[in-house]
Amino acid sequence: MTAQPTIPAYFVRQAVDLATKSGVDLTYPLSMAGIGSTILGNPAERLTTRQVTAFTQAVWAMTGDELFGLAAVPVRRGSFRVVCQTLIHTENLWAALVRMSETMRVLIPVRPMTMDRTEESTVLTVHVTPTTHLSPEGNELAERLLTDFLLILLHRFAAWLIGNRVKLLSVQLPYPLPGPEAGKMYDAIFGTHVEFGTDLATLEFDSAVMRAPIVQTEATLADYLAESPNLLFSSRDYDSTASSQVRRALETGFKGGAPGTDEIAAMLNISPPHLRRILRQEGTSINQLREEVLRDAAISGLSRGDSVDDISTRLGFSEPSAFRRAFKRWTGQTPGAYRLN
Repeated sequence: MTAQPTIPAYFVRQAVDLATKSGVDLTYPLSMAGIGSTILGNPAERLTTRQVTAFTQAVWAMTGDELFGLAAVPVRRGSFRVVCQTLIHTENLWAALVRMSETMRVLIPVRPMTMDRTEESTVLTVHVTPTTHLSPEGNELAERLLTDFLLILLHRFAAWLIGNRVKLLSVQLPYPLPGPEAGKMYDAIFGTHVEFGTDLATLEFDSAVMRAPIVQTEATLADYLAESPNLLFSSRDYDSTASSQVRRALETGFKGGAPGTDEIAAMLNISPPHLRRILRQEGTSINQLREEVLRDAAISGLSRGDSVDDISTRLGFSEPSAFRRAFKRWTGQTPGAYRLN
């Protein structure tokens, strides 16, 4: 059983809302990604990484802009590739981020990021330049979307560069909390509690990780860019948390079947009570992670056009009706209604 993580439809809905305010029709990108209006209207909906990638690539093609028209000046296609090629030849993560800041200043017409480093922590601050062609309301939404995109990109790409997890000490976002559920979503994305309503947009790293060597090459970069931005959405930050390891165990299975708590604990060389305790500290449980894996696998199967009977059998349900009930509990919709969206 293998499932790519799914993505809240919230982010695509925000992009569509902004496009509507700007008089831009995103019907074609939505159609290319198989995203219907019903999906965007439901806050509980989730999308596959392939759907979000297809949507993003279609918007890139429409706008010719790697920042989707969110910045004050368009960012020409290929800019990110050039920036990346200058980074993989640096010594360590600190040198790579310094070079990224310098390169962005030259190639990308947005105010560069800045970094402040102490022995304990390194704070990366992103400065988003306001757009000029939008209404005040549209401009506020554009700044929020661009801030989110850049911080997620920087965090995930830093992890990819060193081939290991980059744990964040803190994340600050300079706009109000969108809502309690959105707050949980942001915490999950960044792997730490996110503070809203701050003066600046920042990522705080443990300075020790800045000494990590760059392990990527020209060849691995070519593979990374060939699927861009799919790996940005699908990779889990090379996460080494207990919940991430448990999820991977559930996805890959154990001796041909989904492992139980005792088997997973043995795989991690810890006792079952200790595993449960760690997961509680991370705000989750074996059962919750199992439900998330099943949900993501079900959504991926429906998106590929697999039948309900096949998905039900593959995921280990006793009968299709049990799968239908579970799917409605996960998403608020029946599998048939989801497929029609």
